[in-house]
Amino acid sequence: MKYKDYYETLGIPRDADLDQIKKAYRKLARTHHPDVSKAPGAEACFKEAAEAYATLKDTAKRAAYDELGHPQPGAEFSPPPQWQQDFSTSGQSFEDIDLADLLAAMGRGRQGAGRAAMPVKGRDFETGITITLADARRGTGVNLNLQDGTGERTLEVTIAPGARQDQKLRLRGKGGKGLHGGADGDIYLQISLAPHPVFRPDGLDLYFDLALAPWEAALGAEVQVPTLDGPVLLTVPAGTRSGRKLRLRGRGLRDGHSDLYAIVHIDVPSTLTEPERALYLELARISHFNPRAATP
Repeated sequence: MKYKDYYETLGIPRDADLDQIKKAYRKLARTHHPDVSKAPGAEACFKEAAEAYATLKDTAKRAAYDELGHPQPGAEFSPPPQWQQDFSTSGQSFEDIDLADLLAAMGRGRQGAGRAAMPVKGRDFETGITITLADARRGTGVNLNLQDGTGERTLEVTIAPGARQDQKLRLRGKGGKGLHGGADGDIYLQISLAPHPVFRPDGLDLYFDLALAPWEAALGAEVQVPTLDGPVLLTVPAGTRSGRKLRLRGRGLRDGHSDLYAIVHIDVPSTLTEPERALYLELARISHFNPRAATP
């Protein structure tokens, strides 16, 4: 179990009174709340402050916490021997218990009669997986190899169609085992999408670059383009300019509810045959088009 210095988290002395604790927490909450701050790590800071506040504002929890002394933050430690007796009557250990859950259980036990073991929710775990864009669109199944206090185990997880980058799935009751009738913990699974050689995801939509010849852009054309379900024909309107987005409805990561966009880039031949050069010279002679006419 790792030690957390709740006083340091809130930035208060160890003899702070309840009013100081509340003021420190409110200041941190206003600064780091996810609805207010988009800074990296803000949500984690908010959760740490909330955990510290929940312990130090409660007289029984704070008393149990203060018994631990003052180890270095993040250091591995074992609770005092008498805690094991108070907490467990069945030989169970603290390996799967988070410090906040343990303090809550010890605090509740001291408020009640005797030394009856209190229900404690199992530990939550966070892990991540990487899937392909094709699997994100169609859905897939993955096997998670998890290591916790009970050893190594494999968990089969179904990813529904329409997964997106950094989406978090909550697997209820799949985390650490609860103790003394407490609920099992959860697993939070964060999804990453593997880079694709053609498509770029943005939320549930996909983007790719579409190269057109000058005559295709000017005259319009039907061109074959890739999708995650295979190639399809895309109609290019006459007069299409470079940078235009052409939409293929329902071809994004969620079938029927997201789109695929082709971003037009107009390319030109690097070399010309004599007949091609003659045609371009004739076009230059007869055309009145000036792409820089609007430039000041």
